[in-house]
Amino acid sequence: MAKIVGVTLSERVVSGLVVDHALTGALLRFPEAHDDEYALVEMPAEGIAQTLCDQVIAVTGKERDLAGVGIGVPGLVRNGVVEEAPNLPQLKGARLAEMLSTQLRGHGIEVPVSIINDADGFAAGIAASIGKLDSVIRVWTLGVGIGYGRYPLTEGVWEGGHTVVTLDDKENFCGCGGRGHLEGIMGHRAMRLRFLDMEPEEVFEAAKQGDPRCLEFKKLWHKALAAATATSVHLRGPGKFFLAGFNVRFLDMPMLKGYLQDMVKMSPLQSYSIEIVEDDAQTRVIGAAVSAEQIIA
Repeated sequence: MAKIVGVTLSERVVSGLVVDHALTGALLRFPEAHDDEYALVEMPAEGIAQTLCDQVIAVTGKERDLAGVGIGVPGLVRNGVVEEAPNLPQLKGARLAEMLSTQLRGHGIEVPVSIINDADGFAAGIAASIGKLDSVIRVWTLGVGIGYGRYPLTEGVWEGGHTVVTLDDKENFCGCGGRGHLEGIMGHRAMRLRFLDMEPEEVFEAAKQGDPRCLEFKKLWHKALAAATATSVHLRGPGKFFLAGFNVRFLDMPMLKGYLQDMVKMSPLQSYSIEIVEDDAQTRVIGAAVSAEQIIA
């Protein structure tokens, strides 16, 4: 059975040893303290590569018969290069796969290293957890930004969270500077910019109480997700969509399904489904390893 180290990189590094699509042993985290959330943001790219190397070695222990290492990174990734990383800007342009391979080689670990978008890795982890590695899985992660992951991996670079869902010139809250983007409506950062006098939690609570401005935004929020999902259905076909992230708490599933039903009218495309799943580190680590296994194969 192939032994692969899966790693996810976001506010912290989380890693684990995966055997036969299941976690073996405990997850390791760096930094361990939850209050040190800016440790990676302030670390140069070389330091991040060294940290990843240290975590892989710690997870591996005395095991040296690894088949590979899979790293899930937020941003645009292609051929082992992080082409864009808004949340970790020091990684922009970093040849991360090559950097980590060199570090590991110095410790006697000679294995293929795969770098993937973290949302794609999460989709692979969901597929493994539900026993659907032979199916197409798509996931939206609703957080500070909006992530879009797809399994199985396909060639290309994309950022589904920046899907254009409106032609309104005033919709310019997306962190990338683009107009009309999904993230500019649904992202936590974008919502805080839009409602400078209210937190997102207060906006959705006020919508429940019938506040006109907040209720209209709640409808826009759900229409935006429906539009992006409908676009994916029309481009890639129907199938299973999962929703995760700390802002799924704002989701009104009947409202979302109602808008989506209005947008997907061709009967062959209507066999889609939507389900909320927990966004946990274990699933992401397993997904990074599963993706690496498929790339190696």
